[in-house]
Amino acid sequence: MASHQGLKSLGIFVLALVFCMQAVQGKISCENLNKDSCAYAISSSGKRCVLEKHVRRTGDEVYSCRTSEIEAEKLKEMIETDKCIKACGLDRNVLGISSDSLLDSHFTQKLCSTQCYGGCPNIVDLYFNLAAGEGVYLPKLCDAKGANARREMSEIKSSGYVAPGPESGVKPVSFMIAPAMAPY
Repeated sequence: MASHQGLKSLGIFVLALVFCMQAVQGKISCENLNKDSCAYAISSSGKRCVLEKHVRRTGDEVYSCRTSEIEAEKLKEMIETDKCIKACGLDRNVLGISSDSLLDSHFTQKLCSTQCYGGCPNIVDLYFNLAAGEGVYLPKLCDAKGANARREMSEIKSSGYVAPGPESGVKPVSFMIAPAMAPY
């Protein structure tokens, strides 16, 4: 148990060091954030940071943080607190940004809780905009109870809208399948 506490203390120290370094530099760049501070962070430009996973040819997983095109409403230079991550039922290791979690009633209960909705404006802003993109008004979803909550959730499920992916300049690869050869 002592080694677990040591790792937890080391993690807290590293996170505190990141906060201090960002304060000294005065700017938050998503690309400079590590895996443990990327998700739910906002850069100095007001763009949201996203955690991405890449798998190397060796099979090793490498995480990187990048700047998304999603802008935060009136928020800049912010790394979300552990208190808000816990209160809102989130995970710092989440990859990308998605409205899928709004389909989970346990998540929406945490998101709509007084601790989260009333105390974590960054997270509420993010999910407010994600819900709006699905045609759902977050305060209405939070006010809905029982059958009405399920109805609001079904609006998200049945929207059928898929947002276009980011323009990366990478051309799709087409594969040519060779005709099967007869065995000799």
